[in-house]
Amino acid sequence: MSEPGALDRRPILSSGLLLGVGMGGFVDGIVFHQILQLHNMLSAVRPPTTVVNLEINMFWDGLFHAFTWITTALGLALLWRAGLRSDVAWSTRTWLGAMAMGWGLFNLVEGLVDHHLLGVHHVVEGPGHLTWDIAFLGAGVALLILGLGLARSGRGDATARPAPS
Repeated sequence: MSEPGALDRRPILSSGLLLGVGMGGFVDGIVFHQILQLHNMLSAVRPPTTVVNLEINMFWDGLFHAFTWITTALGLALLWRAGLRSDVAWSTRTWLGAMAMGWGLFNLVEGLVDHHLLGVHHVVEGPGHLTWDIAFLGAGVALLILGLGLARSGRGDATARPAPS
């Protein structure tokens, strides 16, 4: 429970976390799945070498993009709600730190679950995929550490905004 008159960091942290998860997912889906075409959602178990497998992968990639879109929309909704409050601790460093933590969390969960536990795809399919999968997890850890540092450093620069009229 916070003190009366204290600024609340939770709205900025929660919106940043969700937006970070969404943006991390969008970068993964757009860059790795579509532009570079390194993998699809199920490419390790359904290689995209036939029309049927391409259609199956496209469907699951679409569900993945729907998840990232919904997560991003929820993050924007939380940010909007925060903007209507006068007790929110507005800090760019805190918000960007939370976004980096969300992106790092996305990389860790997606990397551990999809690449290692389920094995449905790898960052780069084929020989040497473990190196790329570990680098993806490393990027997630780095983003979490960077985000945590930024969010902590933002405690001192938080300002309140007057409530909208």
